[in-house]
This record gives sequence, structure tokens and C-alpha cells, in this order.
Amino acid sequence: MDTFLIINWIAFIAVTGYALFLFAKVIATRVAYIRLGKKSEFDGEIKLRIQRIIKNVFGQSKLLKDKKSGTIHVMMFYGFILVQFGAIDMFIKGLSPGNHLPFGIFYPGFVFFQELVTLMILVAVVWAFYRRYMEKLVRLKRGLKAGLVLIFIGTLMISVLFGNGMALVWQGHELTWTEPVASIFGGLFGWASANTAMVLFYIAWWVHTITLLTFLVYVPQSKHAHLIAAPINVFLTKKVPGKLEKIDFDLEEMDEESEEEIAFGVGKVEDFKQHQMVDFYACVECGRCTDVCPASGTGKMLSPMDIMIKVRDHLTEKGAAVTGKSAWVPSYAFSGAAGNQASADNEAAASVQSMSLIGDVITEEELAGCTTCRNCEDACPVNNEHVGTIIDMRRYLVMTEGKMDSEIQRAVMNIERQGNPWGLSKKDRIKWREEDESAYIPTVKELKKEDKDFEYLFWVSSMGSFDSRSQKIALSFAKLMNQAGISFAILGNTEANSGDTARRIGNEFLFQEIAEKNIKQFTKNDVTKIVTIDPHAYNIFKNEYPDFGFEAEVYHHTQLLYDLVMSGKLKPQKPINERLTYHDSCYLGRYNGVYDPPREILKAIPGLELVEMDRSRENGMCCGAGGGLMWTEETTGNRINVARTEQAMQVQPSMISSACPYCLTMLSDGTKAKEVEEDIGTMDVAEILALSVLEKNEEKTA
Repeated sequence: MDTFLIINWIAFIAVTGYALFLFAKVIATRVAYIRLGKKSEFDGEIKLRIQRIIKNVFGQSKLLKDKKSGTIHVMMFYGFILVQFGAIDMFIKGLSPGNHLPFGIFYPGFVFFQELVTLMILVAVVWAFYRRYMEKLVRLKRGLKAGLVLIFIGTLMISVLFGNGMALVWQGHELTWTEPVASIFGGLFGWASANTAMVLFYIAWWVHTITLLTFLVYVPQSKHAHLIAAPINVFLTKKVPGKLEKIDFDLEEMDEESEEEIAFGVGKVEDFKQHQMVDFYACVECGRCTDVCPASGTGKMLSPMDIMIKVRDHLTEKGAAVTGKSAWVPSYAFSGAAGNQASADNEAAASVQSMSLIGDVITEEELAGCTTCRNCEDACPVNNEHVGTIIDMRRYLVMTEGKMDSEIQRAVMNIERQGNPWGLSKKDRIKWREEDESAYIPTVKELKKEDKDFEYLFWVSSMGSFDSRSQKIALSFAKLMNQAGISFAILGNTEANSGDTARRIGNEFLFQEIAEKNIKQFTKNDVTKIVTIDPHAYNIFKNEYPDFGFEAEVYHHTQLLYDLVMSGKLKPQKPINERLTYHDSCYLGRYNGVYDPPREILKAIPGLELVEMDRSRENGMCCGAGGGLMWTEETTGNRINVARTEQAMQVQPSMISSACPYCLTMLSDGTKAKEVEEDIGTMDVAEILALSVLEKNEEKTA
């Protein structure tokens, strides 16, 4: 026996050492690949980041949005942490027979708890297998590779239960309630001699050991790298959700040789920031992002998950080619894998390095389909930031290669020339006031002439200024501010564009020009508070203009109206007898967390019945207008705005409300496409509130 134990010890140390070496090697290669990216700036906020880890990693908050899958993952996550104590106990039993973890009188309770945890994990494995292969959820991949981890985990659990049962027989222990499953195995093999039971124990022990070490080496080379990368990724998530990073266009210090190589945006995988590359390896391939993506759901050529996977695989192959470090270990087991070929074969390496990120890996059509709604990011359990990755590649297409959809190009040129996407004369921007002269809507210039101050700058936006439907929203809001005694002014014809469209389609250079001019206007007119009906302007002023030196208190009109209603300065009186469902704007909701103010306003209006769509609040579906797509026609699949309108129709409303002029336009078009505009009205929250507060008998607006 002593000789056997010595051999067992030597074999255990050798196998474990080899596995740890391989694990360290594959981790080192992935770190080397990530280091090919550009360095990321870290803004601190340690406390906030730790809170995110507690909430998302240990609290599993995002995973539990899907109750079934979330429960399975919680069972596996915590079960796998707890069961490691059982694994240590089993190692001790194999390396030092007759001994176990030194828990004294608590040991029987420990083994009983371990069996419960082991059984819980087995239940989770069976449940996960059923969800993937029997229920066949669309978002989950199938095949051996997808289910390999279930085989690993199932083998680990069964081997430890069987091994413990054989240990009972081998060492002559009585069957006990503290090890119910092991005792069942022990009872089934009660006929076996001590030597037979010992052999069976060590077979189970080595199956458990080799499976565990194989799993250790397999994890960082598979989608299960998220076990390592996800906590890091959650920690590195942007402080402000969806905020785009500023590009430095200062080229003065660059010499002529470097200027020839200047490229803006991401055209090569190594142009990504290092923290973005962590995203790629954190991806779980769970498909939750694609499942909620409005583009993917309506038949467009975009899957946020596929973007992450394809860029990750390209990074792995190119990383192997550039660094010469094999992507897969042990190398002999993956001799045909692309990463290994690229690290060992000059021709394969050259082929990988010549691949174009946009074109060979990611198509232009995929990048064009993104509405920038961030539903993918909200659904992602590991906090991947898909939208920033997509926009970085759009920036390269637009600013380096000069490629842009013709319709978007027309809108951008109009913004550049006239400050609005239609190309209407900038001198007509103020004419919307003439639609209702009963409203007092002074310009900043007019108030200065009268030597008067104002508290809020009302940013009307291009929609409010030029779009006839959105003008009604602007007028309703202005009259409500008049009613509440709010001092405000508009810029009038000197108002331009917020720059959101330019930035989201990838024209960062134009955006920065616009931002610089706007900031000069704000500074010149001593603007300290801005209120707007446009969530896109609200988001960019509040979260992105500070990077360019401008900070102010920025309000969405529903936030200001909520305060006025709650303080009693606006009193809804006239009943609005409608069954209403509210559509959340992505830039108001997911970008800025503003969900309750518009709903509370609607609840305060007498007669109004508020019903929620199945997809609402954080999981509300995009209207299809974001990311510059307001100015394009959808030519692939179904129209996003029609799909969203159909979701609203399921709750049988007589009215659909929103708090965004873009959303309202898309939903109005949706009711027309479904030929229900006579039965279902579409109105902004401000318009509905104005009907109740100002007691005007206005008809429902389609």
C-alpha cells in the first residue's frame, strides 16, 4: 500500500503540475493578446466598481432577469464554489486514506451539506441540458462543444458521490444518513471486497482529478473564460452607461511619416482599447444580447453576440500570429486549430494578419444595423459593451474610409450646412413659435434686450423646431412651463444640432465641431440649466459634453414636469379617459435610468388607465430611430417601429404615449402601417398633461 501511495502521490503531483502549467500558459497568451490593444484610461471609482461586482457577480442580478436560466446559473455558481471544499476532502481521502478535512464534530454535518450541494448541481446540470437540447431555446447554441461543460460538471459530481460510496465500503464504515447518496452507492456495492472497493474508489478519484484539471485547462480556452474575465469586465465597465470615448484630433505633434498612417476609429483588432478586449473573452455566448436586439429580432444582419465572438476569435488568431504564442494548449491536442497554425506557420500568420476586421470579420451591414439602444448591454450578464465596439468600427468606416449610407450622408451634410437633418433653412428654426402665439416663448436675445434673466435654456432640438408633429410637443411643454411660472428661454435661430446623430453614426469630427460651437453659445449666454424634449440631446449634454469642458444641470422635460406636478405647480384636472401604454425611450431609460417620472405624471392624470407592455422599462424595445437610423429606410426584414407598435397593440390601448419626438414619430408611423391610427392615438406625455392641466378640448392626435 505504501508503494502504491507513493506512486499515487508522484502521479498526482505530476498531473496537477502539468495542468497548472498549461493553465498559466493559456492565461499568459490571452493576456499577451489583450496587451496588443491600446492602453485604457482608468477613472478610479473603486467603490462603485466593487458595488457592481457584488450586485452582478455575486448577486447574479442580470442573470436572474431570465428566472429559469438565472436560477440554473445561481445553483451552479454557488454550488461550484461550495463543492470545492468537498473536492479538497476527496483529494485528502485519496492521498492519505482514512483521513479527511479536520472539522471534528462538524464533519458529519459538512459531508451531509456537501451531498446536498452536489445533488443541487446535478439538478442544475440536468435542467441546463433540458433547456439547451430538449427545450431548444433559440438563443442557445447546441452541439458537443456547447454542452461539454455540462459533461465535465456532471462527471465531477457523480465521481465524487460514487467515490465516497466506495470509500465507505473500502474502509468498513457503516452506511450513514449524513452521506445518503454515497450510502446508496455503498449499498449497491456491498458485495465488493475491501480491495475491490479501493480500486473502484481510486478509479473514481482519478476520474474526478483528471476531469477537474482538464476543466481547469479548458476554461480559459473556451466561452467559459468568462469565469475569469467576467468579474474583471464588470469591474472595468464604464462609469456612465453608453458613454462614448472622445477621439483626440490634435495632429500637430505628428511627423509626416506617421501622418500617412493616421486612422480614426477601429479598423484593426489591435485598435480596440484593452478593456474592450476583455469584453470579447468575457462573452458567455448565452445569446441574451441577440435575443433582445431589435435589429436581430426583425431580421437584420446583426447579432451582438456574433460580433463579440467573431472579433474574439479574430483577436485570438491574430494574437497568435503577432506574438508567436500558441492560442491552444496542449499544442499537440490542437494541431489543426487556427491559432496554433498562425503561431507556427509563416504563411498562416501572414494570412491572418492580412485579414480586414471590417469586411473579412465583421460586415458593414452588421455595423449599419445597430440602433445603439443598449438593450444588448442591459441584458448581458457580464456587462459587455457592444454599442461602443460597434460605433468605434463605424468611426473607422466614416472618418478613415469615407463610407456612409447615402441617406445618412445626406442627413449629416444637412446638419453640417443648416444644423438640421432635413436641410431646411436655419433661419426658419424659430418659426414653430408662430403655431400658437398664446404661448410665451422668448429667445435669449429678446430677454437680454429687456434686461431679464432666465433659469432654464429650453433646447427645442431639430425635431421640435422643424417637424410639424414634434412642434406640438414643444408648444405643449412651453405652455406648461408658462402655467407653472418657469422662467425659460430658447436660442431661436442660433440653436444648432446637439451632435448626437453625427456621433452615433461615426462622424466624431463633425460632432466635436458641433459641440464646440454649442458650448460657446452656452458659455456666452451663461447657461447653467438646460431642459429638452429630446432624450438624445439630454443624454449627450448631460453625459458627453463634460468631456469637452461644459457642465450644467440637464433635465428631460418629463423630469421637470414631474417636479412641477408633485409640487402642485401643475394640477391635472380634466379627466383623460384613455387606456394608455407608455413606450420607454432608450436614451431616457437605459442610458439614464429615467423610468418613473413619465409614469408618475401619467398616473396623476384623472381617468387615465396605464397598462404596461410585456417589454417595458429596462427591457423596452427600441423604436428603431437611434444611431442615426431615423434618417434611413429599412430594406431588410421587418420594420422595427412596426414590431414595437405590435407589442403595444397586444395590451389593447386606445393611446400610446412616449417622451421622445423620435419615438413618437416612429410609433405614429407604426399605427399607420397597421391601419389603426383611427383607434389608437399617439401623444407625448407633455401633450397629455397639457390636455388635463390647461383644460383644452383637443382631439386625440394621431
